This record gives sequence, C-alpha cells and structure tokens, in this order.
Amino acid sequence: MTKFDRITASPTILNGQATIRGMRLTVKRVVEAVALYPDRGELFREYPELEPEDVRQALEFAAQSLDDRVFDLASA
Repeated sequence: MTKFDRITASPTILNGQATIRGMRLTVKRVVEAVALYPDRGELFREYPELEPEDVRQALEFAAQSLDDRVFDLASA
C-alpha cells in the first residue's frame, strides 16, 4: 500500500477533504488542474506551490479512490 505523506485531511481545513500538504488545495483540484494543464510546466506556473510529488500522489490517490467503481458513461 502506498504511503501518502503529502495527502492530508483535517476537519479544520476544507471540512476534512483530502488536501495537499495541509494547504487549501484539494486533491480533486489538483486532478482537475492536471486535466486543464496537460503541460506540466504550465501546471507548475499556475500552481507554484505544487511539487511534482504532490501531483503524483494526488493522481495515485484519485486512482485508488476509484477502485472497482462502475460508471454509466452514457448518462454522463
């Protein structure tokens, strides 16, 4: 099992959502930003507080969160 040492959750920060290193930057927002800025250079210019390991762990955390869920893509 992966150790997510950059993913944090605290009830006092964004109601306990998974965030990056205790910042007010959620894992969800990082994943959305990766989709919006496929060029990593541009991503890091837009989010200078992010580090490559933050992005890697956010993507892995999101992938593990989808574990075996089935989505009806036709209705999406």
